[in-house]
Amino acid sequence: MSKRILVIYFTQSGQLGDILENFSSPLVKAGNIVEKIAVKPLIPYPFPWTSKSFFAQMPDSVLGVPTTLQPFQLKENSYDLVILGYQAWFLSPSVPVNSILHHPSVKAVLKNTPVITITGARNMWISAMEDIKKILHKTETRLVGNIVLVDRHHNFVSFVTTLYWMFTAKKDRFLNLFPKPGIADTDIANTRQFGNTVEKYLQTGNWDGFQHDMVQQKAVVVKYNLMFIESKAKRIFGLWANFIVKRKKRTAWLVVFKYYLLIALFIAAPILLTIDAIFFKPFLRGRIKNRKLYYSAVK
Repeated sequence: MSKRILVIYFTQSGQLGDILENFSSPLVKAGNIVEKIAVKPLIPYPFPWTSKSFFAQMPDSVLGVPTTLQPFQLKENSYDLVILGYQAWFLSPSVPVNSILHHPSVKAVLKNTPVITITGARNMWISAMEDIKKILHKTETRLVGNIVLVDRHHNFVSFVTTLYWMFTAKKDRFLNLFPKPGIADTDIANTRQFGNTVEKYLQTGNWDGFQHDMVQQKAVVVKYNLMFIESKAKRIFGLWANFIVKRKKRTAWLVVFKYYLLIALFIAAPILLTIDAIFFKPFLRGRIKNRKLYYSAVK
């Protein structure tokens, strides 16, 4: 039986659009009615970014301040499934994605509807997903699955390549030494197998066990080091955001934050991870396992 599916997302580079195209292709092939909406802010963000324009989004991202979107119209009043594509900005849902979730027409169709979230991230997505969970809970939405695609390269490497991509719009090898930025084409194509699993559950209408199947298919993998860094950085980002929005010279303080971020990533984080690995991690294996299981799930 044909089902009605809404795929709604924001993309700037086009990567998330490619992910969703592959992910939803089995659903289209099965004969479902798949409506895709790529939302756009009323005032577009630049691409490539400048450093100033990118870091200017930090306070609104962290504090969950929505922006005005260009008008869009949903074709249906209700759907059998909503697929939400999201990305993290500064460990929080991007401003456009937060705006989607607060849009009146979207909130109306989300209520009591199964929702699957899917992200294309550099590597840190946990904090953003936790924020999305809270918003969906308030909307009385049935979150049934979360799928995560990341850049598989080392944290420092992907930091360099992602910034190169963001600030030049070039998705090639920086200095002809670094790997290509973003999620591997093979990983994007592989989302079709996840789409096949979605189709099986969609036809039954019973989503029990779906996220378990996604974990088994490696659709979401929680890495301890990144989980540890996010747990510390999320709170600090909140302090920075609340501090900066109260300052008259916001731009100057955003520059300070930018350099703080570089120091935190390349100097502070390795030190904290080393201390944790020696003095804490060996004695917290049970707790760590439970946290990884929690972030892999959708409860």
